[in-house]
Amino acid sequence: MGIFDVLDLIGTAVFAISGALAGMHRRLDPFGVFIIGITTAIGGGTLRDMLIGRTPVGWMQDMNYLYVIIGAIIVTFILRQRLHYLRKTFFLFDTIGLGLFTITGVELGMQAGLHPIICIMLGTMSASFGGVLRDVLCNEVPVIFQKEIYALASVAGGVTFIILLGTGWEQDIIYIMTSLIVICIRILAVRYNWSLPTINASNQ
Repeated sequence: MGIFDVLDLIGTAVFAISGALAGMHRRLDPFGVFIIGITTAIGGGTLRDMLIGRTPVGWMQDMNYLYVIIGAIIVTFILRQRLHYLRKTFFLFDTIGLGLFTITGVELGMQAGLHPIICIMLGTMSASFGGVLRDVLCNEVPVIFQKEIYALASVAGGVTFIILLGTGWEQDIIYIMTSLIVICIRILAVRYNWSLPTINASNQ
C-alpha cells in the first residue's frame, strides 16, 4: 500500500468522523449518525470515480474502506463525550479531509489523462461533495456555498499539486506538502476571517 492509498483511507476516516459528529450535533439516532458518517466519507469519492468511469467505485472494490469508515464512526461514538467539549473537533476533521481528498482527486484525474484544469475541478468536487451531502442531510446550508474560504483552499491545493509535479520532486513528498497547504489555507482563513464577499440580488 503506497502513500496515495494511505492518504485516501485517512481522508475517508476523517470525513466519516466529521459526518458522525454532525449527526450527533443534530441529535440523530445511532442509525442516522452512521448514515451521515458513511455518506460524508464516500460521497466525494463516489462522485469522483463515477465521473472518470472508475467503476465499480473504489469503496465497492476494497472492503478496507468500509472497515475504516465503520471503525471511525464507532470510535467517534466511544469518544463522543470528549469530542463534544472540543468545539473545533468537527472543523479540524473536515479540514483534514478537505486537504487529503483534494490531492487524491487530482491524482486520479491525472492518471485518467484529463486536462490539468479538469483535474483541479475533480479534486475540488471530490473534496467538497461529501461535505455538501452531509450538510444537506443535516438541513444546513453547505459550507461550500457560504462565504467561507473552503472550495478555494481545495483549488489552491490542486494548482500547487500540478505545479509541483513539474519540479521532479518525490511524489510522496508532493502529496503530503500539498495536503498540508490546503489544510493550512483553510485554518488560516477561519483564524483570520478571510472570506469572499456575498452577492445580494438587491441593489439596496
